[in-house]
Formats: sequence, structure tokens, C-alpha cells
Amino acid sequence: MQKTRLDIARIRAARRVIDPVFLGTPLYRCEALEPGFGCAVSIKLETANPVRSFKGRGTEVVASLLAERGPRAVVCASAGNLGQALAWSGRGRGLEVTVVASRFATVAKLDRIRALGARLELVDGDHELARERAAAIARYEGIRLVEDSLDLETCEGAATIGLELVEALGQAESMEPAEPAERTEPTELAYTARPFDTVLIALGGGALATGVGHVLKTLAPGVEVICVQPSGAPAMTRSWHARRVVTTDSTDTIADGVAGRYPIPAVLDDLLLVADDAVLVREESIVAGMRMLHDHAGLVVEPSAALGIAAILEDRDRFAGRHVVTVVCGSNVDADAYRRWVGGDTVNRS
Repeated sequence: MQKTRLDIARIRAARRVIDPVFLGTPLYRCEALEPGFGCAVSIKLETANPVRSFKGRGTEVVASLLAERGPRAVVCASAGNLGQALAWSGRGRGLEVTVVASRFATVAKLDRIRALGARLELVDGDHELARERAAAIARYEGIRLVEDSLDLETCEGAATIGLELVEALGQAESMEPAEPAERTEPTELAYTARPFDTVLIALGGGALATGVGHVLKTLAPGVEVICVQPSGAPAMTRSWHARRVVTTDSTDTIADGVAGRYPIPAVLDDLLLVADDAVLVREESIVAGMRMLHDHAGLVVEPSAALGIAAILEDRDRFAGRHVVTVVCGSNVDADAYRRWVGGDTVNRS
């Protein structure tokens, strides 16, 4: 594989500084999701931690380096999850954390950022305006700017998920049954004995996709890496297909965690090397995926975390007979909005 900005040795080192509460997350086959899919579905659950998303893996690396030798103050722009994670990691290491977010971001995410002790500044615009404001604060105050996906710590922290997937893949392969002496006609569930062969990853700024993708393409190149983005926020996916940065004037999706308009060129370069495909899914499929994860897996997730299920729903033929892992990347969702989308009686998690 051609070289990305990421490095396997640094990714392994990152795992040593990340708080164990973010590591070793569950990976399990969820058979209740599978009827009608025609494929095996496993979940890599990145929500069972203090910030309810995978972002803590990256901010732990950032905060660890800053606590050792960097400035004691740091600022980031966030749709909500990165800000919570940086606030959590910074608080534990005595860092002053400022988070800039859109005034229209999910209220539950903003409330949690404040509760974790960060200074929160809101802008009257979208995430791209928040990025501009965070950069201005960093310049004016002379503090560290954390840019999600551009900063390698955020990618290589997320990449530790890939290490766990590869380790699980090795264990599964070692337990595979021996080939029978006489082959029989495959049954509907013949694929279930096989290790996973496809990983579906939510695509926003690109930290998760480039991190996990780099590890898989380096250590398990036979696994297909498919990135999934909402049709209402297609910039990175369009850029991947065009092999150049493509921007959009606006976004229109409930999946706020992946709703960027301006892909970062260096991140796109990495993504082009590690992603086998990038696909777009409709809003109704995202909602259906959230509902399925609630009804059949007992999981309350934010829209970005349902993108993998949405991709299977929209293209069952592509995944038929395969074993697919979907990374469930976050569960920070406004309770009222969740009820509107999913319907029925759900647990209030705000």
C-alpha cells in the first residue's frame, strides 16, 4: 500500500496512552438484525464510554501529548462529540479546553460539553464557521488548535479500533472449522461461520475512516473498507469519487456529526489510499437504521452511527452472503428529536 500520513507503530503507541475505558470495545454478531439482509452483521460498539462516542480515543492522545510538553490550553471546533471528548480528556490532565460549536448543534451535546467543564462558544452558523472561529481563537490566544481529522492524533487514536478489529479477525480465522471432505450445497446461513470480510465506516471529516482503513489495509488487506455518508452531506464522498476536493454550499441531514462541507486535502489523500468505496445513503434509510438498532439491538444511537445499517438496507444484493462489521460510532442524540425520528417509547438519555 502507498504511504498515508498514518503509522502503525504510532497507532500501537497511542493505545498505550489512551484510558482503558475507551479500549477493547464490544464486537459481536447481532443476529437479530439480520433477517431480510442475507448477510451476517456484527457491531463494533463505540458508545459504551464516558463520552458515548469513539472520539475519546483521539482526544486521549492529544491531551496526553499536551500534558507532557504542550500548551496547557487547547481549542477545537466540534459538532458535539469531539468537544465532549476533548473536555473529558483535558479535564483529567488539567488542561483548559475551549470548544466552538454551532448554536444549532444538538442541545444534549452542548449541555454535556458544559458539564465536563469546557468553555463553550457558540457561533451563528454551521460547523465550517465554527472551524474558522476556533482557528481565530488559537491564533489570538496562542493556544493549541485541535483540528479533527487533520491532526494525526485524532486519526491514529481512532485507528486503534482497527487494531482491535484485526485482532478479532485473527482469532476468528484461527477458530474457523476445517473444510469438510465433501462440499454440500450452501445454506442460507453458510456465511455465518466465516470471519468478517467488510467494514462499514461513517464518513465525515475522515478521522475514523482513514484511521481504521489504514490499519485494515496494512494488516488485513483482504477486508473491504466502505465509507458511508448521508446524501445531504456528500462532500467527502464526492471528493473520493472525483479524486479531488469537492465542496458543497450547504448540508441537509440529521446526521450532524458527519455534516462537513469542506474536505481537508491531506485527509482526502489518505482516504483515497485506504477506502475501497464511498457511498451515499438517504435520510429515510438512516432513520430506518436507527430504528432497527433500537428495536433489534437495544441501542439508542445518533444518526451517524446508523449509516452502516442504512448502507446495507439500500444495497442488500451487494452484501448478500457476506459478514459485515458496522462501527456504531456515537449515541449522543437529543431525546425529543430521537423520538420524532424513531417513534414509540424510548429511553430519555439526555
